[in-house]
Amino acid sequence: MSHPWFAGARTPRVLAHRGLVTPRMAREGIVENSFAALAQAHATGVLYVESDCHVTRDGAVVLFHDNDLKRVTGDPRPIADVELGELQDLMASRGGLATLSQALEAFPTLRFNLDVKAAAAAASVGRAVAEHGARVLLTSFSDRRRLTALAAARSAAGSMRPATSAGTATIGRLVAALAILPARAATRLFAGLDATQIPERHGRFRVLTTRLVRAAHAAGVEVHVWTVNDPADMRRLVRRGVDGIVTDRADVALDALR
Repeated sequence: MSHPWFAGARTPRVLAHRGLVTPRMAREGIVENSFAALAQAHATGVLYVESDCHVTRDGAVVLFHDNDLKRVTGDPRPIADVELGELQDLMASRGGLATLSQALEAFPTLRFNLDVKAAAAAASVGRAVAEHGARVLLTSFSDRRRLTALAAARSAAGSMRPATSAGTATIGRLVAALAILPARAATRLFAGLDATQIPERHGRFRVLTTRLVRAAHAAGVEVHVWTVNDPADMRRLVRRGVDGIVTDRADVALDALR
């Protein structure tokens, strides 16, 4: 791959989904996307961390998956309604809040796969990663949010563009095209992408197919599958040509795919 995010690392790539929370950490109250979860992924030897970005009421980009705090802290408020200081207090006993800037600075050897979860966060995420573009891949279920973040990153003087993977609409077009077109003809739909990150299935519908893997590779694009926690499934997907596994148990994946 031409982008530095991929350079110098063997495939299959292990992407630590929201960092790494081991069963022991979970019993101690540590949660996903926390500073402790990032630190544990790093200590385990992971190179790639997948995380999610929201923005607080006072404009700080934080690593958090849900739109609100209910599942993680019991507080029903949206993240967009909470100020940074209060969110830090809520997360203090749960592994510590990680802002995007803190994560990038504290873990300079980690490569981040960042999912922009909120439209209000997109431009701020792009600006925050601009000077770290060589080790950031930007993605989102929304192609609009993804492209907004990419544009903000590219606008910074002297910055390297982050890598990027497809949003849901782009993946839908790819899957539809591959159902009716020769794989070679569909490769043009991968233009501007570095990776395609998908579930193996969506309900009863199979998203990952041999045709998709072949077309992506013909276009120089990697295929990463989420979220895979069973070692046998990891090995099976790699045998099918998958380049990366997004997993909650990066420690298990590193052993399974060694």
